[in-house]
Amino acid sequence: MCETCTTDLATTDATRERAVSGIPDGQGRAPGATLPKVTERDAEPSAPPLRTGAGAPGPGSGAPPGAAPADYRAAFHTARLAMAVVDREGRVLDANPALGALLGTDPAVLATRSAADLAGLREDPRTWTEYREVLCGRRARLCCTRRLQHTDGHALWAEITVEPAADSRGMLLSMADISDRRDLQGRLRHLQMHDPVTRLPNRHLFFERLASALESAAYDQEGTGRIGLCYLDLDGFKAVNDTLGHRVGDRLLGAVAQRLAECAAPGGHLVARLGGDEFALLVRNSSGTEELCDLARTVLAALQRPFDVVGQRLSVSASIGVVERPAAGTHTTWLMQAADTTLYWAKEDGKARWTLFDPERNAHRMTRQALSSTLRPAVEREEFVLDYQPLVGLVDGVLRGVEALVRWDHPQFGRLSPNRFIPLAEENGAIVPLGRWVLRSACHQARAWQRAHPLRPLVVSVNVAVRQVWDSDLVADVGAILQETGLPPHLLQLELTESAVMGSAGRPLQALQRLSDMGVAIAIDDFGTGYSNLAYLSRLPVSTLKLDGSFVQGFRTAEHPNPADETIVEALVQLAHRLGLTVTAECVESAEQAERLGRIGCDTGQGWFYSRPVPPDRITAMIATSRASSAAS
Repeated sequence: MCETCTTDLATTDATRERAVSGIPDGQGRAPGATLPKVTERDAEPSAPPLRTGAGAPGPGSGAPPGAAPADYRAAFHTARLAMAVVDREGRVLDANPALGALLGTDPAVLATRSAADLAGLREDPRTWTEYREVLCGRRARLCCTRRLQHTDGHALWAEITVEPAADSRGMLLSMADISDRRDLQGRLRHLQMHDPVTRLPNRHLFFERLASALESAAYDQEGTGRIGLCYLDLDGFKAVNDTLGHRVGDRLLGAVAQRLAECAAPGGHLVARLGGDEFALLVRNSSGTEELCDLARTVLAALQRPFDVVGQRLSVSASIGVVERPAAGTHTTWLMQAADTTLYWAKEDGKARWTLFDPERNAHRMTRQALSSTLRPAVEREEFVLDYQPLVGLVDGVLRGVEALVRWDHPQFGRLSPNRFIPLAEENGAIVPLGRWVLRSACHQARAWQRAHPLRPLVVSVNVAVRQVWDSDLVADVGAILQETGLPPHLLQLELTESAVMGSAGRPLQALQRLSDMGVAIAIDDFGTGYSNLAYLSRLPVSTLKLDGSFVQGFRTAEHPNPADETIVEALVQLAHRLGLTVTAECVESAEQAERLGRIGCDTGQGWFYSRPVPPDRITAMIATSRASSAAS
């Protein structure tokens, strides 16, 4: 226990001899013995006699030589720092006037009070545990900040320290009023955590509250355990800044923030500005998807009303991504990614609307992203294969050529058709190395067929994206591959879509002309669905038109023909023939279609009526069959 000191000072003669009382020391002095007189300047200072009391400090008290216990007691009572002496059971033994002034009470009244109650140490379980460890000697010191109540009713913040007293028999409790510092910190934090334009919580505070909401929802037994988020972006806000200036733009953002706050106020939802013209509304303990959808509708309706900003009447709209789900297992990163994705969907679907998060649509997006990011490595690992679809003479039924169609044997998603990855390859530029691989593989295969069947060589047709013309030297690639494989140029046909070829000028047109001069055939794929600028046909080095399958649909049955389709196809065939071009009909699915298309002049046909795309060995068998049939006839 820490005891209080009750010593009396004694005065001595003019030499001011000092005597001390204590326990025997190493020199054999007994308690109460006086020290010898010393007159030399460099001798050890002596002390006047002290009467020991209950609170007299013992060895190890830390008091410097010559200091009297009463000096420390006087310092304790006159100190401006609020202090109390506490025993090992946590009871207050003595409190100084500064502590009484801090709490607004007589310090004598604080004696025997529980220090934990006095300092509010029981309110926080962690602080209470650490405090008891200090009392038991298992912890050296406790330092914490607590909110205390003054007797006049006002609250104050105090920094509280509890540590062993110098005599190690009691504890010293000290309290420092940090209310001013706390207020300053609060004001600084408010500035740091709020947006200066809209006065809403900013991105930092929003994520702090979001993390807290997710954490507390998992343990809150009275709540719904769900969380919702409306993530919105103003449509066309950049135009306001660009035309009217940032001053008007900031005023508009402030007006938008006010309306959002009004929409969120009935439910007590958090509204934050995340940056630029992006805002978020956080719904804790959501009752379900419908609550979030109702909130999104309310926000859209509120923002559709015009704004009066510095003499300007402005109208804005917003796109909103809505996410609602159980809080358990949800991470802030996932929630924001889902909200951002859903906001993108809302803009993609036409803006000025809200869109609810769709897991299936998101899975498709994630798959698309995964495919896009692994396309180039897949080319290097040769995960692609080529199937070939026959091109057959419509009149004689003879196999004339094949179209090479690429497939991706994906290790996770299985075999993928071209429509799953070709658009991605064109977007990220992987179409260049992929197209080069397809071209080389197809030419190697065509050369193998030519060697095996020199009398009936097949033309191999390879699709080429316009980006291959722009992003690579297609002419050089084709020349090098033909030289590498030994395939004659006239056995290679390159297919480009009509939209890519029509209107070509400069480099693309020059590349096509050089390829044609090499002897390579050029075909226009899906003809009739793009620009259909017939004037270009006389200027382009094209040898074949491939009619889009939509024209062939009208030839499905003789009972229900489409005269318009037949008239258009017949006119296109006649025009092509007059220009010296051959015509291939795509998507031929029946004998009736094949017969009628052949009758009006189409040269070759391609479709499931003849064969689906098949591996190279199946084409080898077809070559042999076609050769035998031709010999028999």
